[in-house]
Amino acid sequence: MCAALIGGMDRLKRDYINSAKKQGVKLKVFTGKENKISNQLGRADHVIIFTNQLSHAARRDIIKYTKSKNIPLHMHHSCGVSTLRDVLGKL
Repeated sequence: MCAALIGGMDRLKRDYINSAKKQGVKLKVFTGKENKISNQLGRADHVIIFTNQLSHAARRDIIKYTKSKNIPLHMHHSCGVSTLRDVLGKL
């Protein structure tokens, strides 16, 4: 399974990827500073947004993209590794 994480902290990027790998998930991480993230997502099975580290414009762009492609979207305010583990565990 492939998932995309949008938001979060730059310093935790490697921890996000390692935690997902332990659960058997290939994770693409976008910290939210990239321009037009929806163009770079590719074909993710799930999209996870950490809303406290993301601009409103980027959030709206991702929501519009996931609705148009019928991709499940999971939004959480917290941006910790434990939050990511909880979300991935429920997929």
